Parts: sequence; C-alpha cells; structure tokens
Amino acid sequence: MNKKLKMGMVGGGPGAFIGEVHRKASRIDGNIELIGGAFDVDPKKSKEQGKILGLDSSRVYNDYNELIAHENSLSEDERMDFISIVTPNNWHFPIAKDILEAGFNVMCEKPMTMTVDEAHELKKIVEKSGKTFGLMHNYTGYPMVKLARDMVRNGDVGEVRKIVVRYPQGWLAKPIEREGQMQASWRTDPKQSGAAGSIGDIGTHAENLSEYITGLKITKICAHLSTFVEGRLLDDDGNALLQFDNGASGVLHVSQIAIGEENNLGIWIYGTKKSLEWHQEHPNSLYVKEIGKPMQVWTRGNDYIGDISAAAARATRLPSGHPEAFLEAFANNYLNFSETIMAKSAGQKVDALISDFPDVNDGIRGMIFIDTVIKSAKSEQKWTTMPS
Repeated sequence: MNKKLKMGMVGGGPGAFIGEVHRKASRIDGNIELIGGAFDVDPKKSKEQGKILGLDSSRVYNDYNELIAHENSLSEDERMDFISIVTPNNWHFPIAKDILEAGFNVMCEKPMTMTVDEAHELKKIVEKSGKTFGLMHNYTGYPMVKLARDMVRNGDVGEVRKIVVRYPQGWLAKPIEREGQMQASWRTDPKQSGAAGSIGDIGTHAENLSEYITGLKITKICAHLSTFVEGRLLDDDGNALLQFDNGASGVLHVSQIAIGEENNLGIWIYGTKKSLEWHQEHPNSLYVKEIGKPMQVWTRGNDYIGDISAAAARATRLPSGHPEAFLEAFANNYLNFSETIMAKSAGQKVDALISDFPDVNDGIRGMIFIDTVIKSAKSEQKWTTMPS
C-alpha cells in the first residue's frame, strides 16, 4: 500500500475514552495518519489535545465547521480523506450530515443518530454523496466473530433455532454521573445520549452482533426496561425476547448495574447441527458443540480457521497463541473502511472481503431496534413488530 489516508477527528478531546481507542486502532496497519481535528466543543481543549498529539496547530480547529471550511480550501492531495466522529450521540447526525455534504468520507461511532427518521435521512445523504460511511460496531471486527458468521453462512450449524446474546457491565451500579465522571455524565443524559441508556449504549452492540453472525433479522421484540439507580433518567438494565425472520427465537439482556461484570459480551448460536459460543472477554476462542461429542475450542490464528473463513484469516495479524483483541477489532474495521475508500478512489471494484465493515444500514437497524425496544417496554401488548 503506497498511500496513507489522511484522517481527521471530531471529538476525542482530553479525558475521552473512545477517541483515543480510535486513534490507536487506526494506526495499527500503517495506512492511516491522523493529521488534525476539532477535538472538543471547548476550543482551548481542542488545542490542548492537538498539542498532546503533536499535530500541526494549523490543522487543530475550534469546531467542526471551521475544520470543514479550511480542509475544503486545501488541494485534494493535502486535505483529509476521511473524518471520524467520536462525540456524544446527539452530535453524530448533524456532524455526519455536514461532513458528507462537504465531500468527505465518514467513520462514525454508534448509535448512528438520535432517531429513526435521522437514520433514514442520513442514508439518503450517504447515497447522494457517493462517499464511504463506516459505523464502528467494533465487535464485528474480531476474527472469531467472522469465523462464526462464515460457519453459519456455510451451513455448518444447520438451521439456526435460538440466539442468546448478553452484555452485562457493572460500571454504572452507582450514580457516578453525579460525581463528574465524564463518560457516565453524557451517557445518562437524554439530551446527549438519546431516548435509551443501556439499550442504546450496549444493547445495540448485542443486536448488531446477533444479526451479523446469523444473517437473520429481528422481526419482533418483547422488552422490559429498568432504571435501578434512583434519579437516573435513562434505563440501566434491559431484557428482551426476540423473534427472527426464519422463525428462530432469541433472548437479549443487557445491564450496566451488574456488579462484578466488566465488559462481558457473549453470544450463543444454537442450530440443528451445531452450536457456537463466543465471549468478548476471551475473544480468541470459539466454542463449537455437537450432540454426543466433546466440546471443541477453536483458536484464532490457526490454518484451520483460514480454511473455513477468509475473513477471519484477513482479520488476523499474529500467529496462534499471540492474543489479539479490542484494539485489533477496531483496526480491522478501519482497515476495510480505508481500503474501500482507496479502491473507490482508484475506480476499482470493492471486494466483499474489503467491504466487510458496518455501514449506514447497520446504523438504521440499530435505531429501529432502540425505538422498538422502547415501544415494547411501554406497551401493555408487549410483542412489538420491529420494522425491516
């Protein structure tokens, strides 16, 4: 690869968690270089972050509108190739809209927008712009998740009958948002986070993972949401029964008040031939089960993985026994996103292996999921149709 894409960033200022993850992950494969950004709503903090990162001060902006205006005044060889949006949720849609309409490619954190209507509008903007839009559902980037998807796709598990996906955390078991904890403060604020708390923050990851691996779509949801911390304005725990478009049933539960849990995302796929099990905290293993046989533990980096899944092999950088995890999963989405931009720029057809990253359609599904869960939780009827 003889060109580095020039990356800009909106958000990710001093003290931010996810912005630094994006920065580190984007550098892993050496084809992306962060050259500037508008890192905070406070211009002083944006400049401070630029100094921390050692960036040219002329490319560190007071706000994203200034970023767009100045970058568009530069030659094509100088300006940013894409911009990553790592702000609180309420800024995702307006910033993505303006950046796309200004002619830049976009990588955006999830959830994509604040409402379903915004999500549909953003898709129209993406299509009109002709630009590449990526959505950072990072868990799809793990090699063993891609292996599980391809095993389902190849028919190895037979027909999928049941899907169980859970995502318990414990970090919001106390009202730390009232103590000035930055990540908690905006995630529990409806004005910044949207209509959902735990369901929007981590429930969308669980929804996305279940549909990505199985290729199925959720059609109906029966949900219950709870807010256990007194005075909190959004849900901090959620449970849902699911129905999928092939008739499979599902169970989804998320929590951010589960004391002792860290980031315990896990999924179980039960088919007519085999079952699969994967855990984010132990991501280099996929558990494969058959009736009457010992459970098998398949591990990342072995040749037998690549023989089944070219996507899993592509997403693997190290030999077996050398663990890869969270940052590398982000990096895999950045790699595919960046190579898609390069291929399109060169007028080349984008290979399916390269285009394997979440996009605007996944963002729409996430917003429809949030909306359906909230409607179901408020409804006495409970079973609520999730639109396609």
